[in-house]
Amino acid sequence: MPKLNLRLKFLLLSILPLVLAASAISWLVFAQAERLAEAEIRTFERNILKSRKDELKSYLELAMASIDHIYSVASPLDAVSKERVKAIIEDLSYGEDGYFFIYDRDGTALVDPPQPWRLGQTYWNLRDINGNSVIQGLIFNAEKGGDFMRHVWEKPSTGMPTEKISYSLMLDKWDWMIGTGIYIDDISEQVAEIESEVSNHIRETTISIVGVTILAVLLVGISGTVVTLSERKLADAKLKELTHRVVDVQEQERARVSRELHDGISQILVSVKYAVETAIARIGQSSSTAIEPMEKAAKRLQDAIQEVRQISRDLRPAVLDDLGLKPAIESMCSELEDRSGMRIDVKCDAIDNQLDIAKKTTLYRVLQETLTNIVRHADATVVTILIKREGPSIVMRIDDNGVGFETNRYIRNRDPRAGIGLRNMRERMEFHGGGLSVRSEPDDGTRITAFIPANAHNDLPDTSISS
Repeated sequence: MPKLNLRLKFLLLSILPLVLAASAISWLVFAQAERLAEAEIRTFERNILKSRKDELKSYLELAMASIDHIYSVASPLDAVSKERVKAIIEDLSYGEDGYFFIYDRDGTALVDPPQPWRLGQTYWNLRDINGNSVIQGLIFNAEKGGDFMRHVWEKPSTGMPTEKISYSLMLDKWDWMIGTGIYIDDISEQVAEIESEVSNHIRETTISIVGVTILAVLLVGISGTVVTLSERKLADAKLKELTHRVVDVQEQERARVSRELHDGISQILVSVKYAVETAIARIGQSSSTAIEPMEKAAKRLQDAIQEVRQISRDLRPAVLDDLGLKPAIESMCSELEDRSGMRIDVKCDAIDNQLDIAKKTTLYRVLQETLTNIVRHADATVVTILIKREGPSIVMRIDDNGVGFETNRYIRNRDPRAGIGLRNMRERMEFHGGGLSVRSEPDDGTRITAFIPANAHNDLPDTSISS
């Protein structure tokens, strides 16, 4: 499986949480919308059914009122009154499929306008397609004072079995059950229509969320790509700058070594050459003064040896490898004292066994660079160096009483070559997990504080040192 590069990992880490969050939100919205829609649909259905039941009850009450003037004065065996009531009920209707029916207590059909062929037949055991005992249920509801029953019955306008709600009452004097019903297939259609609309709304909302998510992912991807390209350009620029700085440092070091060889050793060797040639000439003349140029040549050769040693020390001090950091620092400071006339006070704890050779070299080079800057720019007379263990780190403080400088100028200055020495020292320390800070004010000297973790730990010192 190919490894993902760092930029792609960052892009995935920024997009993946967005996709997961959008998916979770979509799921929550979808589930919540479904629950709310189901609750609203059931509420709508209950309200419609309640309205229809109230309507049925009103219809049956009207029917009872229309026959009350006959029924109230008739006797249980009054056949004429019964026929008059049947005729009135048979003529009553409402809407396209609204009618009234009468069955006796045994389940015999007495009035059923849409299905006159049922008259005179007993339907006590009649069941609908769902297994409900329709006539028994209607009679039972009527006997207990009137109630509603939901069942399936043939719809007159279509001739198809359709769900229906019926309400029935009892004419106790004649043992008749009178009732009416409303077909509720239109309610099912309305509910199905509402469910369809809700599903469409949920689907549109989900599509909108997915669209917004895709748009957000695209924006994140585009912005990530733009940032990546910007960072790459910046990294390329910094790499070019670093390469240029490395080349500059190399050229400066080569120029320094070349200058020292040309101005020091080369001149000394030329002088020795002339002295030796003079001595040879005088020896050839058997002159007693030949010894003088030979002595001069020996002295000049000694100077050349010292120059070579100095250059060697600058390139890589052997005492650092042979004796350790403390002797190397003391030797460097002693020689600089002799050359510059500055007083350099060194206090260095025994820390050689707490640092590896790379960290020792870093501290030595930072101190060397600092002292070189002091000699060139600070015009100082006294330098104090303190190197000791503080917490988990080795700390080096260098103080001088020179002219100082404005440290913020190096922060504000956008020239990449400004303060290159300080940047190099800071980068050397940061490479080992340490740091470097500079505190200076014009005419108030300078303090440079550098710290580096001891024993290969990258911990900060316990004392407060800004870096």
